[in-house]
Amino acid sequence: MRVFIGLGSNLGKPCEQIEMAVEDIQSILNADLIAYSALYKSSPIGPQDQPDYINAVVELNLKFEPHLLLNRLQSIEQQYGRIHTRYWGERTLDLDLLLYEKLILNDGYLTIPHPKIAIRPFVIYPLADLDSQLEIPGVGKIEKLIKQCPYNDLQQIKNINLHSR
Repeated sequence: MRVFIGLGSNLGKPCEQIEMAVEDIQSILNADLIAYSALYKSSPIGPQDQPDYINAVVELNLKFEPHLLLNRLQSIEQQYGRIHTRYWGERTLDLDLLLYEKLILNDGYLTIPHPKIAIRPFVIYPLADLDSQLEIPGVGKIEKLIKQCPYNDLQQIKNINLHSR
């Protein structure tokens, strides 16, 4: 299955944690890495008394049912010491299941595509890095969404762009 996962961190060593998390995701989920976006830096969405965030998106090929995948991603977050101290607060690692093939799902536990996918520059721009022709199910084409989502203070800080296609 073609899956896109968003990664974010603003505590500890965010760049290193994201890069290590990509390796962990590959090994723990037995996933094939298709592509890895650049790393982006942005101001926090929530409380402003926290460090800036570093974000990226990975595209994977894996064979997990979406709910099991979410549970595994949450386990990986916990391995990195993630604890919820406040809403939209700081974190060592945040993993979001953004897209799962062409699935549209909202069952009270899991929503796919991610409900804020089209309005978060730190998600939509890395997604566009990976697939400029991407169609987000029920939302639209990424090229149109980019035009509606201002770049704001988003900064590309490290161009990884690992493509195995």
